Amino acid sequence: MDKQTQDELKKQVATKAIDYVMQRLKPNDILGIGTGSTANFFIDMLGEYKGRFAATVASSEASAERLTAQGIEVRDLRDVDRIAIYVDGADEVNARNEMIKGGGAALTREKIVAAASDEFVCIVDSSKQVDVLGAFPLPIEVIPMAANLVSKQLKKLGGNPVLREGVVTDNGNLIIDLHGLKIENAPEMERSLNQITGVVTNGLFAVSPATVVLTS
Repeated sequence: MDKQTQDELKKQVATKAIDYVMQRLKPNDILGIGTGSTANFFIDMLGEYKGRFAATVASSEASAERLTAQGIEVRDLRDVDRIAIYVDGADEVNARNEMIKGGGAALTREKIVAAASDEFVCIVDSSKQVDVLGAFPLPIEVIPMAANLVSKQLKKLGGNPVLREGVVTDNGNLIIDLHGLKIENAPEMERSLNQITGVVTNGLFAVSPATVVLTS
């Protein structure tokens, strides 16, 4: 699929998400916003509707800047009691609405904002839908001093851990991408990875999958 075609599909699903969200949001509601190319299309469309909800919480500095440029208020999660709906993309998603996220290195904040939301709306173009997760390398956020230790433990799982060069997360941590996995039981894998000392979190959203997946 060429980039122009994929961008058109991302715009289509972002439009679906605008329609879905605006039917549900109330004037005092807070809207959670994710990170990545599909989320960016959603943000760019959201400016037209900024009077229909109270404010947003963003999962990354990049999304916060983009929202601010649209004239949309961005609040810190610490100052918010609840988030009505969280909208974000995914790198892969299966039929159970379980997904891999973190291609944009914002997985920890994405998981936090998703957990604080009443509803998680995942928006993807059709190329991101898969039968089995794992073709997309699984991102894992790690404390810098633990990178080698974590990599050794990840190799025991049968995958190939590769440090993402030149990337530091908004939290000041590193990303290890775990290649070569075929993830049949995503919730079990998510829990197991989070037990490794030095792991902040991993890019599996399976213990708490999306409430709904919209696709183009």
